[in-house]
Parts: sequence; C-alpha cells; structure tokens
Amino acid sequence: MPKDQESPQCRQDQLVQTQSETQGLQNAQVSKAAEETSAASPNPLMPGNVKEAPAAKVLSTPEGPRGLCSSAIAVAATSSSQPDEGSSSAEEEDSPSTSQATAAPENVPSGDLGEKVALLVSFMLLKYRMKEPLTKAEILPIVKDDEDHFPEILLRASERMEIVFGLDVKEVDPTSHRYGLFIKLGLTYDGMLSVEEDVPKTGLLILILGAIFMKGNRATEEEVWEVLNVMGLYPGRRHFLFGEPSGFIAKDLVKEEYLEYRQVPNSDPAQYEFLWGPRAHAETTKMKVLEFVAKVHGTDPSAFPSQYEEALRDEEERAEARISVRAGSTSTATASSSAMSGSSSHT
Repeated sequence: MPKDQESPQCRQDQLVQTQSETQGLQNAQVSKAAEETSAASPNPLMPGNVKEAPAAKVLSTPEGPRGLCSSAIAVAATSSSQPDEGSSSAEEEDSPSTSQATAAPENVPSGDLGEKVALLVSFMLLKYRMKEPLTKAEILPIVKDDEDHFPEILLRASERMEIVFGLDVKEVDPTSHRYGLFIKLGLTYDGMLSVEEDVPKTGLLILILGAIFMKGNRATEEEVWEVLNVMGLYPGRRHFLFGEPSGFIAKDLVKEEYLEYRQVPNSDPAQYEFLWGPRAHAETTKMKVLEFVAKVHGTDPSAFPSQYEEALRDEEERAEARISVRAGSTSTATASSSAMSGSSSHT
C-alpha cells in the first residue's frame, strides 16, 4: 500500500514498533519511577513554616486537589506529607489516602488504568524525542481505545510528564485534539544528550531550583541530594531513567549556568552549596518555581508565607526593571530623533 494511503492504525502500529525498538524506557520502568519517588517521607522541599492554604485557592482541576495529587503529583510529593503538623484536619485524617481516594475511575481496575497511563507516558516521550505533536487519534490505540476514560488517562499521563520530566502537555488544536509537549516554566534546556536513548531531565532541574529557593536561595550539596533521594537518585549510583546524576548536576547544570556551585564561606572542613545561576534567573522566576512546588503538594503558593512574599517582591522588581528598560529605550529613541532633527535643521 502506498505510504500516503496507509490507515491511521497502520501508521500507529509503526510508531509503536519504533517505540519498542528505539526507546530504552520500558513501560514498567515508568510505573516504577512513580513508585520509587513517592516512597520517602517527609518531603525535603517542605519547609517547617507552612500553613494550610484555603481550599478555595487550591488548584481548580475537575477533581480538585485530591484528584491532582493522586496521580503523577505523587511522583514528587509523598501522599503522607502534610504542610504542617497541625494543619491536617479531622476530615483529612478520617479520609482515605489521596492515592486510594482517587486511584482510578469507578469500575476501572487501577492496575489496568496504571498500565494505560504508563503506555501513554512512554508514547509521549517518544513523540517528544521526535519533536512531533501527538493527537487523540494516535493516543487511543495506545490506551486500548478506552474512549470513556481518555480524559482521566491523559490527565494522569500529563501530570507524570510534568512532575517527572518537567514537560507541559498542552492542547494546541482543539479541533483535531492535537497536543504539544513543551518545557516548563520558561526553561529552554532538557538535558538530553542522546535523542535516541535519553529522557528529558528538566524535572530534576526544577526540583533543584525549588529546593534552593525553599532553603533560602542557597542549598548545600547534602540538602540537594536529600531532595533527589526522594526521586530515587543517589550520587555515584546509576538511575534506570536518568542515568548517573552527579555529572549532570555538578557539571552540566553549572556549565549551562542554571546553577552556581561554590564553597560555603568559612566552612572547615570545606562544604559546597548551590545557588541559582544567571540562566535560571533569566529564564524563570521564583513565583513560577514556587507555584510548581505548591502544585506538587496540592496547595497554594501562599501556603509558604516567607517564600510567597519573596516571590511577590521578585515579581515587582522584575516589573519595575521592565518599565525602566522601556522608559530608557523611549528616551534613547526620543534623543536620537531630536539629534537627527537638529542636524537636519542645521544643514
């Protein structure tokens, strides 16, 4: 059959075959990532001065905060983590855990749903490698034509892509149900060295930036590794998804100027710490990173009072800087125009 006459199903089968041949990531490994990264408690990103966010301000997804946390959000935030020891209400204590409360839609075995989510995550990673959008028509065969639960499967897979890999899944064409994959928070680096075998590492970068911000804009090596341990990442140990992380963190992210690595002043023996690098400051903001951290915990940025106030100040300073730049550009243009006008009159 000529290529242009191939059916969508035929093209889909070819994509799945390509996936199995070129993608080192197996579906079981994607599921394993979710299990491993939700095993530790408490979450080291969580500072001790957090207050409970008002329910009305928490994420406005159809399922609410519980529905969001129950899926891929649990990848980076443990289901047992609470904003503060005294912040959990009696209702929360009496209710099932987040993952149990919304593990799957009614009448759908959770294992079957999890398998479909893992399959879709793998397919999304393949499409990201190929720099191609994906469509609902392509996705349905991957999830075994489960039209009824397509929104739930897509939501959970999108959340996992967001938290684990730092990628946003956005519908770019509602008419054809076409979805694009984009790096989060305005960042431009995905850390992929090999398109054929590697996976995006932007999620790790965002976690590190979040840890640094939550620790007072500087975090020691030990504090950074505490956060990464939640993701199952340890120095000198190869991770099945992300490889050996030490070089990526201490070399690549520093070389790319997302991180600054320096000795802690007056430390003896010498200790080292990480700060945001100039590229991180240029591409993203403290508020965007705080919103990500808050989403991980199923709460609102204002639940982190000191960080929220600092992020607001940062937003104001950035706005003032933009106004100053525009004013300077206008003044320069006016001065240049006046000079040209004066020169013309003199002539």
